[in-house]
Amino acid sequence: MRPSSAATSSIWSSLPEFRRHVLDLVESGRKTAEVAKLLGISEQTIYGWHRQHLKDTGQMPGVPTHKQAELTVARKRIAELEAEPAVLRRAAELLGEATSLKGGSKPSA
Repeated sequence: MRPSSAATSSIWSSLPEFRRHVLDLVESGRKTAEVAKLLGISEQTIYGWHRQHLKDTGQMPGVPTHKQAELTVARKRIAELEAEPAVLRRAAELLGEATSLKGGSKPSA
């Protein structure tokens, strides 16, 4: 019994060797639908892998895989940095409220 298409796709899609094997099968003349059915993955997955391979090899405009990973990390860091001032403002507000609730005094002039 073969695993479900979704299970197979999630297991194998992270393995570069498997993707390369799938693309080799298609490039050797096997029909995409046949390879997809045989391996339990969707045709769309194969088409996506093929498009990304073309980008990675410079045959198609777009972001190569190694740059996508860098961009993902950079975008996450930017989001963290953009959120930081709001967090600090809120913390300052809470600390100010806590001080005034405790009856804290301001320095005399």
